[in-house]
Amino acid sequence: DQEYFSDGMAEEILNVLVRVSALQVTSRTSAFRYKNSDLRIPEIAEELKVRHVLEGSVRKSGDTLRITAQLIDASNDKHLWSETYDRPLTTDNIFAIQDEISNAIVQALSSSLQLEGIEKITVSKTTDNISAYELYLKARPLFLARDDLDAADAYLLKAIELDEKFSQAWELRAALQLLMNEYGFTEKSYLEQRSLAEVLALKALSINPRSALAKTALANITSIKTDGSDNFSAKVINLFNESIEINPNIATSYNWRGLTYSSFGMLDKAKGDFQHCIELEPLYSACYSNLSSNAFFQDSEQAEEILNNGLGKDIINIQYLDLSWLAKYRKESLFKIVVNQKENLAGWGRAEELYLAYLNPQQDHRELIDDALAFHKKIKPDDLISLQLRMMLVPIGAYELAPDAATMWGFGYQDYRQSDEFKAHVRDSGIYGYWQEKGFPPQCRPLGADDFECD
Repeated sequence: DQEYFSDGMAEEILNVLVRVSALQVTSRTSAFRYKNSDLRIPEIAEELKVRHVLEGSVRKSGDTLRITAQLIDASNDKHLWSETYDRPLTTDNIFAIQDEISNAIVQALSSSLQLEGIEKITVSKTTDNISAYELYLKARPLFLARDDLDAADAYLLKAIELDEKFSQAWELRAALQLLMNEYGFTEKSYLEQRSLAEVLALKALSINPRSALAKTALANITSIKTDGSDNFSAKVINLFNESIEINPNIATSYNWRGLTYSSFGMLDKAKGDFQHCIELEPLYSACYSNLSSNAFFQDSEQAEEILNNGLGKDIINIQYLDLSWLAKYRKESLFKIVVNQKENLAGWGRAEELYLAYLNPQQDHRELIDDALAFHKKIKPDDLISLQLRMMLVPIGAYELAPDAATMWGFGYQDYRQSDEFKAHVRDSGIYGYWQEKGFPPQCRPLGADDFECD
């Protein structure tokens, strides 16, 4: 029942160590696979392709905290350093122990590897309230796993009530608002979630102007507005860049910047960000799903390999798989599985007809489109049509439903890109203004002084 606390401490120490440029530290998702593992340290080190392994344990009982830690050179299975910390359970002690462990590790590695010029690490205390900090530690893994986001939001709300100056709780709550809607953990509309996320991100930045996650959340909020104001402007990319400059190790920053580049039609830049995200967190499902989508949109030769690897590792979100690609390559069973996901059109009963419509997109599919919309309205009676449904229906003629800006560059949307609705969407959303300022993507070009066309 204390696993969240142990994981949180491990992750906090990892986040400190990755800031040391002389060290290469494996990702959270890779390291955490070995919790409670029966493998020996040298075997773990070989699989992770590292030389040194930090292992330890946390025991929290009442008001007492015991943390043990040891640094092991896997090449000879010898201890370079070990320590046990018995302290009263206070935030002062928690952050002090993180500081002591991190500096002890760096000192031990500096001696072992003859590293020079490494400065002392300083761990800043972000809250004085131990209960608020524990709630934050409970919420963070849920955010990364995209699981139980409503519970994570409740934890963070309580943490903020306990300490209104706890910037980490504000920034994480800002980052998960839109995800709550996307992954079905709230009944509120996107517009409501956006508005709340913006308030939360700005509050986090008022407490800590160098909050990288708050800047990333604010950039993501701006990048997906659909009201025509401040959309897809250079300031969105600038915010992402500022966030990455502050902390280049937040995988979410690369993931969301990649999605923004996708919305501009700059699929190669997006691919680079998704790949970098996976380098930081190889098992981060959101990054892998977006990399696979990028391959589908470009009909890349690697698309099937990426898909199979992702499905094999259970790190790909199949509700977003590109139906155009699945139909083109006659992946009929997988096509129908995607349609029948509960987040999509589970229970509709017309997946077979939708598959045939994708095989014959030039035909009139208005009745099928309207029926899908009516079914969606019945099970989700809010006033916004889901991202997934727009992705599914635009390729067969529902051009009035502006698709997600990232998905509209897929090869299955070629007919849509010749439509008046596409041109209007590009202009209204601000994408065209971005192109005029920063340049057009490879598949589009200007026509005269104030027009454009896309393949």
